[in-house]
Amino acid sequence: MTRIDLNSDLGESFGRYTIGNDDQVLDLITAANVACGFHAGDPDVMAQTVALAETKGVAIGAHPGFPDLGGFGRRKLDMAPAEVKNMVTYQVSALMGFTKDHRLHHVKPHGALYNAAAKDLALARAICEGVAQVDDQLPLYGLAGSQLLVAAKEVGLPAYSEVFADRGYQADGSLVPRSQPNAVLTDPLAVAERALSMVQTQSVTAVTGETVPLKVDTICVHGDNQAALALVDQLRQTFTANGITIQAC
Repeated sequence: MTRIDLNSDLGESFGRYTIGNDDQVLDLITAANVACGFHAGDPDVMAQTVALAETKGVAIGAHPGFPDLGGFGRRKLDMAPAEVKNMVTYQVSALMGFTKDHRLHHVKPHGALYNAAAKDLALARAICEGVAQVDDQLPLYGLAGSQLLVAAKEVGLPAYSEVFADRGYQADGSLVPRSQPNAVLTDPLAVAERALSMVQTQSVTAVTGETVPLKVDTICVHGDNQAALALVDQLRQTFTANGITIQAC
């Protein structure tokens, strides 16, 4: 039986700012990546998001990012490996404290931290060492085929290979930058059929036409607007119709 995990980035509101549709998204996904206060979120939002996810039976993961509220963590900051390690340990520990049993399901880096670590092994190792400092058996979600997964293996962390249903891919397996054409896909049926193909063939077609092999354990979906919610709903319908079980890793 084929199983697939659907994860989404949540808990991104902070202060007076409300971002996303967390309550609705949590009804559609199996794992939540909760912001830890550096790129988004705050202590109250972290507590509320964790409690809501626990009520709905959704697996909870930490979503650490660069300390960059203004840029939503999508700007790469120049930080030494030791600083990155400590930053990750701090954020993961903070979120863990809000869970009922003080345990998390996984850790997934956010934005620029995630994308940079996908290609930079030293940065990826710093992230993994930061996670291991908290719990050396805490799984990491990393971009399929990336240095994040290499680093997790080197550090001894369990790891799951992540793909993106609604993002364009380059021939090297990296995501098309959001500033370029074909970076984000929006048609629900097209995205669902593409995701189904990714799961069934363990590959994706790059924007330049190449077939890129990918291991698919978990799929990241977005739900920060009504169109995105419709896309996730279509994704679930397509998987279910094709005998694929939707379940956390």
